Amino acid sequence: MNAPAPRAPWSEAVLAAALFAVDPHGTGLRLRGRAGPARDAFLELLDDLFADGPVRRVPAGVDRSRLTGGLDLGATLAAGRPVEQKGLLTDADGGLLILAMAERIDREIAAIVEAAQDTGMSAGAPALFGIVALDEGVDAEEAPPPSLCDRLGIVADLEGITVADLTAEADFEDAAAIRQARARLPAVAVADDAVAALVELGERFGIASLRAVSAALRVARASAALRGSTIVSEEDLTIAARLVLLPRATEVPAQPETAEPPPPPPEQAEAPPEEASSETPQDGPSEPETSEDEAGHAEQQADRLVEAVRTSLPPDMLARLVDRAKGAARAGSRGAGSGGAARTRGRPAGLRARRPRNGERLALLATLRAAVPHQPFRRREAVAGAPAIHVRLEDFRTVRRRIRRRSTTIFVVDASGSAALHRLGEAKGAVELMLAECYVRRDEVALVAFRGHGADVLLPPTRSLARAKRALGVLPGGGGTPLAAGLEEARRVAEQVRKKGNAARVVLLTDGQANVGKAGATGRAEAKSDALDAAAGFRVDGIAAVLIDTSPRPQQSAREIAAAMDARYMALPQADAARMVRALGSFETAEIRT
Repeated sequence: MNAPAPRAPWSEAVLAAALFAVDPHGTGLRLRGRAGPARDAFLELLDDLFADGPVRRVPAGVDRSRLTGGLDLGATLAAGRPVEQKGLLTDADGGLLILAMAERIDREIAAIVEAAQDTGMSAGAPALFGIVALDEGVDAEEAPPPSLCDRLGIVADLEGITVADLTAEADFEDAAAIRQARARLPAVAVADDAVAALVELGERFGIASLRAVSAALRVARASAALRGSTIVSEEDLTIAARLVLLPRATEVPAQPETAEPPPPPPEQAEAPPEEASSETPQDGPSEPETSEDEAGHAEQQADRLVEAVRTSLPPDMLARLVDRAKGAARAGSRGAGSGGAARTRGRPAGLRARRPRNGERLALLATLRAAVPHQPFRRREAVAGAPAIHVRLEDFRTVRRRIRRRSTTIFVVDASGSAALHRLGEAKGAVELMLAECYVRRDEVALVAFRGHGADVLLPPTRSLARAKRALGVLPGGGGTPLAAGLEEARRVAEQVRKKGNAARVVLLTDGQANVGKAGATGRAEAKSDALDAAAGFRVDGIAAVLIDTSPRPQQSAREIAAAMDARYMALPQADAARMVRALGSFETAEIRT
């Protein structure tokens, strides 16, 4: 098989849209990319390909009743009789369901969508649709639920596609070609060795789910149908491997061996024909090929598919995809808390004027109180047979709840110069005191030290006092002051903490006298510029921070760093651990209001 040339990213995305449109109910599509011209063009293409069916968009915070249908409370109260509303799932029957911001979708909502896709039913009504999940996550840890990703066979990536790419030529398929391919799809046949090759390829890519191999098989059949053929070719298998298996790869397949087979022994090559035939049994039929031969053929075909996939990708793309898939697998194994849980837990903290959503309970007494002042006017407008008390949708009240969120304090310590041991000793005492309070508040602490030419996380976020003491037992000191490296490392740790749903606050102990730049070069001017740039990232991300100036006299450089970080500046030349902890106590406890 000739190796295909690498396809342009937009051309690959167009191909993914067409194959998804051929078999939408059996594949599903996960669209990676932020909002922009590329995504708008892709969604317009889907609208054209699904012109003969409904297209429904599901917002990230959709309510369960809006998704599955049921009793419309507002209309019911206004009419005085039960009024049913149609859910989005049944409304999308025979068409397309687009999940907006799928990386933030509630697990319970995702489970409802998955159940409808598996059964083709929702609330007892037909709900057969294709799913497009819009994934705007910036990294592997921000991804839709793993169970949903497992059901979305095709993965299309819009990253790096520019407006110029959208105007380039691409093989667009119209709705008529899609309808013809759908009609041809049931007649497409797949050879057993092709199925075995896809299974072998999935194993080589380290893919554990069989859904991925099944989706790849359906994409290969859709590709053949779109070509106008009823037989799946190796080209179709290569396309399926690129769009389905490759984005899920957690291992890089080894290069296939290309060594020539050894020549036959001389005695066999020189044997006369009659001797060779005398060794062949003359009676009985010959034995059929063994399963080992079939397995060997599948391995050879898998080798060709691996090589075709390699050549159709830019250099190092396979390794980057593997790293991203591994990160997504780690994020999925950790799991995420249910978004609906926050609505039913926590202390009451006031009322909210809205209808109940996702497990919230209606505050009945507050709702009636809101409706009472309007009763005289509503009775005059009411029709005969209306209820005695007129409650409308705008009267609904739900309870706002306040949930305390765990907080992580990240100590960032300047471990350079002659005063390093003094500062590290203060940080050690402060961390131990903070950990003692963590047993009550269930908070965590972390420690980042920077010296020489870089920064290190000496203590990852933890509540374990024993672990903290072991990490703080021996701390390095002396060398240059790479302040920019320390700030960037602290920001990275803070981002990881916030992605887990916790609050992060940074305590920076330094005099602000940076002399090592981001690239490791010495020089105060460049080091100061790099430090100010790194500090500005804290302001952009909204990370709460305190800068403790530990120099004998307050330094203007430390004030400038604090201003760039939007951090509180504290000049404590004689700071000790107890004073630090008291100063940090002014931080307000981080809370979520739901």
